[in-house]
Amino acid sequence: SSYGNPIVTVGERGLAHFEIRRAKEGDEAGAAAGDDGANSDAVLMDDDDYIPPDEDEEDGEEENKAAEEPDDKHGGKEIVGYWEDGLAIYADGTREERPIEDEAEVEHRKLLEEQSSDLDREGLWEESFGGHTDSKPYGPMSVGMDIKFPGSSHLFGLPEHASSTVLQTTHGTDSKYHDPYRLYNLDVFEYELDETMALYGEIPVIISQSLSGGTAGIFWFNPTETFVDVYGPNDDGGIGDTAGHGTTTHFMSESGVMDLFLLPGPDPHSLYEQYGRLTGRVSLPPMFSLGYHQCRWNYRDEPDVYAVHEKFEELDYPYDVLWLDIEHTDGKRYFTWDHNTFPNPVDMQKKLDSQGRRMVTIIDPHIKRDNNYYIHKEATAKGLYIKDKSGTKDFDGWCWPGSSSYLDFTADKVRSWWADQFAYDCYKGSTPALFTWNDMNEPSVFNGPEVSMQKDLRNLAGVEHREWHNLYGLLFQRATASGLIRRNPDKNTRPFVLSRSFFAGSQRYGAIWTGDNAAEWSHLEAAAPMLLSLNVGALSFVGADVGGFFGDPDAELMTRWMQAGAYTPFFRGHAHHDSKRREPWMFGDETMIRLRKAAMARYALLPFWYTIFREASV
Repeated sequence: SSYGNPIVTVGERGLAHFEIRRAKEGDEAGAAAGDDGANSDAVLMDDDDYIPPDEDEEDGEEENKAAEEPDDKHGGKEIVGYWEDGLAIYADGTREERPIEDEAEVEHRKLLEEQSSDLDREGLWEESFGGHTDSKPYGPMSVGMDIKFPGSSHLFGLPEHASSTVLQTTHGTDSKYHDPYRLYNLDVFEYELDETMALYGEIPVIISQSLSGGTAGIFWFNPTETFVDVYGPNDDGGIGDTAGHGTTTHFMSESGVMDLFLLPGPDPHSLYEQYGRLTGRVSLPPMFSLGYHQCRWNYRDEPDVYAVHEKFEELDYPYDVLWLDIEHTDGKRYFTWDHNTFPNPVDMQKKLDSQGRRMVTIIDPHIKRDNNYYIHKEATAKGLYIKDKSGTKDFDGWCWPGSSSYLDFTADKVRSWWADQFAYDCYKGSTPALFTWNDMNEPSVFNGPEVSMQKDLRNLAGVEHREWHNLYGLLFQRATASGLIRRNPDKNTRPFVLSRSFFAGSQRYGAIWTGDNAAEWSHLEAAAPMLLSLNVGALSFVGADVGGFFGDPDAELMTRWMQAGAYTPFFRGHAHHDSKRREPWMFGDETMIRLRKAAMARYALLPFWYTIFREASV
């Protein structure tokens, strides 16, 4: 440190640990079969690494059906779908009851945790959770390290959490929280506030600010599930500083390696220059994307789109982009249109474009398993899907389209193929005025553990999903942004892609929003610290759904949210399909005038917004 004092110390308490992979005794054959996945350096693969499937492998739906849950769990009932919370829907109209945790099982698990660590004891080679079993072919694994910030009691970072921008203590009798900050990208339905629970994205970065040490930080480069404890200055419960100087953190990740970057600062500008050299700088967004975006799940059809657009025009209410959610597609088949409701998508886009507006459509990573759907048919033939835990069959999960498979975006050939799908001759009905929204990219699997992908699935390089889970959203958004650039080979046209999930480096590919918030004052209050925390992780183009996604805001809440949203980088109104229509004129003339005034204030500052994004991008 230029101040003469240490600003970051690592391993001071001797808690660095690295549990290596090993083969289970008597299971050498199984371990050998998984050797290709033992090296986490193979997570990202090039075209030359691709191994095609056997030619004689059947191309049918039934052989790839996942059998993750035992039949007796459902009492022989036929499953016809899954709710967003992962519980099954039965053919008789009933739904699966949420399981109640057995007290005996809880006590048994606690007893195991208290026992000495025997690597071969029962239970360490597999783990059950929510009716799913996670096979662990390499046994128990973890890496961890204690990292201290001497002289600092103000730490920031570890997005994404619906909590204070300043990190709070998680250990000790006087701690704010009693659970560590969890970093694991999940599709969280109606998330809780003021919690350390995992949300849609994560960046394992901590920034320290103090008078004695200036600005310093660390980047724990590990995309596996990670927990971070924060110890108060007077906490002597293991790794605290009883002298009352500094704050200690303890990182523990499920797998991977110790890849720690120190960011010495000593001021905020210098620190983010250092971090930018590691992960990239924010991309300069197109000017239109800095205006107001109007969205809901879902605008019903072309007449609905035209009516909304024309009402904005009539009221001289500024907006730049109109959005379409999943219902615009043909049966949740992305890159398609429902021609009953949107028979002329090109004409629709051209009409809005002629009046200075753009459109955005949603495209998610789950692909409907339908052999008549050209995306699925080609992805299957080319072997582009994530595999089951055996590494031989395409994984079959459940999401909006029903039975779905998931593309492996760690593979260069998959990202390149995905980018090609945005070409105008592939994405029929698209024009240069159409841009993209990537949702459900944690990835979300309705019938998976925690509504997510099983950790023991394998990518095309044979690497378990647990090794790179938190990269999925970043790699998906990267491939989409590449596609929007490629479709205009002779023009320097900047893309716009909104993503829900993210990791370090997502700032290079587009915007991020805070997910499914609620139309409540508490969620409006929580938006500011959540967005500031994303800023600490170098995500600048961020915003929260104006008005709240779930529920129905009254006129006062909508007004205050619009006024606040006008001063956030990404400015979008959005709502759930069960919410009442909430276009600005739906709240009466007096409220509409207030909402319009807030939007006009945003547009008055557009030159400022564009300038600071330009400065941040170079």
